Amino acid sequence: MTDPTVPEPAPYSQPIPPLGGTDAPTPTLSIISMILGILGLLIGIVGGGLLFSVGGVVLGHLGQRKEPAAKGFWLTGLITGYVGILLNVVVIVVWIIFFITVAATGDNFYYGG
Repeated sequence: MTDPTVPEPAPYSQPIPPLGGTDAPTPTLSIISMILGILGLLIGIVGGGLLFSVGGVVLGHLGQRKEPAAKGFWLTGLITGYVGILLNVVVIVVWIIFFITVAATGDNFYYGG
C-alpha cells in the first residue's frame, strides 16, 4: 500500500527538466564558426573579410570533430566560410586589376597645380 500523504505521479508523466535546458555543453566552436563565416561573407563584398572566413572554416572543422551534435552551426560556418574565401579572393583580384589599370593609364585623379 502507498503512503496517502504523498501524491502518486500520473502514469504517463515525464519529469520536468531543470530550468536552463539540458546538461549538454554549449557548442561554442560551432557557433563562433557560424558567426565568423557570416561576417567573412558580408565583409568580403568589399574584400576585407578573408581572415573571418578562414577562421570560420577552421573553427567549423574543429566543431565538426568535437561537437557533432551542433551540425547546423558548424555546417553553416563551413559553407559561408568557403564561399567567403572565394568571394574575398575574387574581390581582391578585381581590386588589384583596378589599381593596376588606373596606374597604367596615368589617370590617378590628381589635378594639383
